[in-house]
Amino acid sequence: MTSEREATMDGQAVTAMDGMTAAGGPPELRALAADLARRASRLVADERQAGVSVAATKSSLVDVVTAVDQASEAFIRAALAELRPDDGFIGEESGSSAGASGLTWVVDPIDGTVNFLYGIPAYAVSIAVMSGSDPFDGGLLAGAVANPATGEIWSASRGGGAFLDGRPVRASAAGELSLALVGTGFSYLPERRRAQGAMTAELLPRVRDLRRIGAAALDLCAVATGRLDGYVERWLNPWDYAAGVLIAEEAGAAVSATEPAADGSRLVTAAAPGIAAELADVVAPLDAAVLARLGVAGETSN
Repeated sequence: MTSEREATMDGQAVTAMDGMTAAGGPPELRALAADLARRASRLVADERQAGVSVAATKSSLVDVVTAVDQASEAFIRAALAELRPDDGFIGEESGSSAGASGLTWVVDPIDGTVNFLYGIPAYAVSIAVMSGSDPFDGGLLAGAVANPATGEIWSASRGGGAFLDGRPVRASAAGELSLALVGTGFSYLPERRRAQGAMTAELLPRVRDLRRIGAAALDLCAVATGRLDGYVERWLNPWDYAAGVLIAEEAGAAVSATEPAADGSRLVTAAAPGIAAELADVVAPLDAAVLARLGVAGETSN
């Protein structure tokens, strides 16, 4: 990256720190998460126009990291270190650090990096803050998800509702699984993808249709706004879903995760209340078959 781009990022970081305070209730944390997501989103959008290249790979050759992923996370982490130095941090690209406050920020600087790489307008900056160590233990306090390609920003705080661009959102009123539009996603590892493909083939005839958007954060926000009626996926990381889980929950969706399987993975499910139980009943044996095919022991009850 050029020194000119680095200077622009530094300027954004200073602006963010000057414009926000370190107040601590869920509404204030939501405002901070949304502000940082918006600023990081602008950084990502600007850098996308300047061109993108792969900086590294992770779990497989198709699981890529770009320099913009790294720059986005560096910006968010630096801003939080300035504003909330006592908080912990978990980031997809730069790892984790413990804090003294009992709060931890969970950050995905670009969820949907392959979409970003190809110029498909479905990728997101995801920022959440939680108490405790598990997003599914009720400790999520606030979160925000921003789509740099569209400018949309979803946000939520615990007990404060969910919003898209400042307007309240609600999950759909879907009441029948056969008429529901359901999202899902796939692992980067070939054997897992093969097993997930078999699960998809069984699920597809039981719903209106399936969508594979390629960004878990946006899938969960889609459930929150009724753009999807349901969503299921295994082999996610906390930064993929932390903000989206809270946004979906605060929008009235039923959100759950299985107990960790032997490999540590969990099946994450989010759905309109009217189809949540039916979706869980259908997916549980299909997910069990996926784990069995891979030789992984797991608990699949929600």
